[in-house]
Amino acid sequence: MGRDVPALVFTREDRRRYREKMHTCLDVLAQMLRESTFESERPRVGLEIELNLVDADGLPAMRNTDVLQAIADPAWSSELGRFNLEINIPPRELTTGGPGAWEQEIRDALNHAEERASAVGAHLIMVGILPTLGETHVDETALSGDPRYKLLNEQIFAARGEDLRITVDGVERLSTYADTITPEAACTSTQFHLQVSPKDFADYWNAAQAIAGVQIALAANSPYLFGRELWRETRIPLFEQATDTRPQEIKAQGVRPRVWFGERWITSVFDLFEENVRYYPALLPLCDDEDPQQALDSGRAPQLGELTLHNGTIYRWNRPVYAVTASGPHLRIENRVLPAGPTVADIIANGALYYGLTRALVDEDRPIWTRMSFSVAEENLHTAARDGIDARLYWPGMGEVPVTELVLRRLLPLAHRGLELAGLDAAWREPLLGIVEQRCVTARNGALWQAETVHHLEKGGADRHAALRQMTRTYMDYMHLNAPAHTWPVD
Repeated sequence: MGRDVPALVFTREDRRRYREKMHTCLDVLAQMLRESTFESERPRVGLEIELNLVDADGLPAMRNTDVLQAIADPAWSSELGRFNLEINIPPRELTTGGPGAWEQEIRDALNHAEERASAVGAHLIMVGILPTLGETHVDETALSGDPRYKLLNEQIFAARGEDLRITVDGVERLSTYADTITPEAACTSTQFHLQVSPKDFADYWNAAQAIAGVQIALAANSPYLFGRELWRETRIPLFEQATDTRPQEIKAQGVRPRVWFGERWITSVFDLFEENVRYYPALLPLCDDEDPQQALDSGRAPQLGELTLHNGTIYRWNRPVYAVTASGPHLRIENRVLPAGPTVADIIANGALYYGLTRALVDEDRPIWTRMSFSVAEENLHTAARDGIDARLYWPGMGEVPVTELVLRRLLPLAHRGLELAGLDAAWREPLLGIVEQRCVTARNGALWQAETVHHLEKGGADRHAALRQMTRTYMDYMHLNAPAHTWPVD
């Protein structure tokens, strides 16, 4: 939800007008899908990375306003918590540049930001959940100053009518309550964008859903929350609970959550936007001046402001995005399942696997989504989040197998083929997918390194909080070296 919103109180009339505008937007989108030309001849990819800010001891630094002023770059923006930032890497064609060009662009941007942040006493860290984050760091004072976050917080709690309960049973157990949505700020992610044509959107979205569990298992990087070791990718259950507008009684009625995997394979992008309007009340009923039907009739691409704002308050793990640029309207998938980090090299390798696998699966004669039930794909996601690289996942033709075996035997060859179909030669593919291969061979990733390092420090006499601080500082050293996490030593 990147739009700036004013601080205000919504009336019943606001909500009625907003619902009517959303239905108009939905009708216009349906007409556009039938009649309009969407920009897709030169499909592009994009990337957003959410980061945490820490001080010299590795503890949360509530300094995003100061750091943003120091960076002074419109590519950077605030996030929900004062200890968060986000960078939006400019979109590009997947084949632009030689091997490592995208990686170098990202590293240059992050290194520049780190230099500016350190001048005001803060440091950047890419990690799914900041290991040193405590419950005292996520009260209302930790909300970023932008009015949109305060407004979103107010609307979610107005819908709930009670505090949020956060419960995660993992290696250890967490059970707590929150009176703000700030615990959501603990979840920092990597978001890959993929521009697709309307006719191909459903196939690519279905493919992305099918591999979500695999992505999470290989890239898990969030084993600690509030000092407890929980799931390997604790970010998944935390995010599902930290923005839940439903009290227990509403959950029992089967009302859908706002953080949602979905419930079925789709046949059109329209299915997803229609579900948004049908199932979810508006949190931020702000109406634009634009008449979308009039804009379309006059030959302009409508912004569909109400529909897109509403879409930004529904947190699908693979979110549909409609946007208008100078070259016209386009559609893209925002892949939101992955944590941030550990290194830029790991992130780019994760992107290579995602872009390659989705392309190959879409190209198959018998699509994966015709051979796997949707509920199994969702179960894979939660199994992967709980067990990480040790997870056993279901895949058609193989049954339930270790994810490392699944990737090495079946999915890596598919990813190579998909990237080749996209126009990427072996010199580009091999280094990046090689990182994924070695993760599987060694069965090591960021989450495992974090947990093993903390256990090692605790055996040496450190208490949990001291071990987390020391592990976080060491993590940052390795992050800056940019060696993939499966190569990090435990010492």
